[in-house]
Amino acid sequence: MTSSDLMHEWSATLLTETAALRTQLAQLNDELSTETQDDVQHLFEATGRLETMLNTADRAADTHDLMNVLAAVRGYAEMLREDLGAPYPAIDGHLANVLQSVSSAQGGGEQHNANGRTIESEPGFILAVDDKQENRELVARNLSRLGHFVVTAASGEEALSALEQSDVDVVLLDLLMPGMNGHEVLQRIKSHPEWRATPVIVISGSQDMDGIIECIEAGADDYLFKPFNPVLLQARIKAGIERKRWHDREELYRQQLERNEKFIRSTFGRYLSDEIVTDILERPEGLELGGDLRRVSIMMSDIRGFTTLSEHLEPAQVVTLLNRYLGAMTDIIMAHNGTIDEFIGDAILAVFGAPVKGDDDADRAVRCALAMQESMREINLQNAAEGLPQISSGIAINTGDVIAGNIGSERRSKYGFVGHPMNVTSRIEGVTAGGDIMISDSTAQALRGNYILQGRREINVKGIDETILIHRVTGEAQ
Repeated sequence: MTSSDLMHEWSATLLTETAALRTQLAQLNDELSTETQDDVQHLFEATGRLETMLNTADRAADTHDLMNVLAAVRGYAEMLREDLGAPYPAIDGHLANVLQSVSSAQGGGEQHNANGRTIESEPGFILAVDDKQENRELVARNLSRLGHFVVTAASGEEALSALEQSDVDVVLLDLLMPGMNGHEVLQRIKSHPEWRATPVIVISGSQDMDGIIECIEAGADDYLFKPFNPVLLQARIKAGIERKRWHDREELYRQQLERNEKFIRSTFGRYLSDEIVTDILERPEGLELGGDLRRVSIMMSDIRGFTTLSEHLEPAQVVTLLNRYLGAMTDIIMAHNGTIDEFIGDAILAVFGAPVKGDDDADRAVRCALAMQESMREINLQNAAEGLPQISSGIAINTGDVIAGNIGSERRSKYGFVGHPMNVTSRIEGVTAGGDIMISDSTAQALRGNYILQGRREINVKGIDETILIHRVTGEAQ
């Protein structure tokens, strides 16, 4: 479609009215602000280009070029009418006729902003992309008056560079540009992980339906025709800024959640197993007080004679000795999917079977205990190299039903275990010697694998009425 198809009565009316405007405004030149004089100059430059285009012998100007010029005429006429209309009725009438002529050029589909309406919007960072300087200047002037911060780009390459350097709220994008066109810019924006949520409003003189559909499918948030209605553009920008703000808040919230989760994992992961931390993070009810009945295998280990040892060491040596032991034991327990309930001085209380239950809880507890005793050789080699005493530990394992869950108050709570089997385990641990692994008969009955059990005997301990049957584990049967 060429300009010859669009030349109707509107062209003669528009040129007549702009000629009358030129005469009227020339008389007021000294009364106008510098900014208004610039707008007047831009309006007449645009109408001059329009007249040249319409009077071209071959009338070969295409629709896109014609709409660009009409957009400039409309935009500056709107701003001049807003600034000069009421005090100067004659000028207001000429500007109204100019705007009506532009509307007629579009087939009367859009009415100009006759009532001076504006859309109140939160200020935004707007990127206007257009290869025509007058279009960029018009958009920048129009939106800056509404409180937006506007940057412009004359090419697709400049647009992408601006996006890399700034957090843009809305992109206004022309389609027909030399080099990288608007379609490619749109695709690059919507495929970029950090930009794809940025609203893109395509503003084009082309009314090709296939092109419009292509833009929408590529991710454009809206499509406006030149010359665009400024109030409609304001409404589109307001909606775009609100979408971007919501996305930014959601992204900030997501980042905060990630930081909180990382903090929880790094902080509480030093004390709790990965399973408990994951359970707390993934289940909102994981932080609620209360618990449930679980069949677990409880393990307690303790350094033999640690109190006496610590009395003959410097505090720093005690800490080194203890941290080396606890660090090695912690790694082994977690490698066997045990849950460390707590450290009590040099003692470790761990549980197998909560919060994640397995069919081999008792076996993992025993294999873990064997690995812990095996690791004492390496720990003592390091101690000897630093002039520290050798240590040994006793380990007890008992299997029974306990209450497992969050115990405490709303202000302070922990994931822990309550029940008679906890006391039984502690009493068994009290009769172990250095290097021993003692298990209750309930644990022996729960084992699925083959282990070397020796020294079967019954014990009676303070605070527990019944006799406890225990076994010493010395290894895993081949």
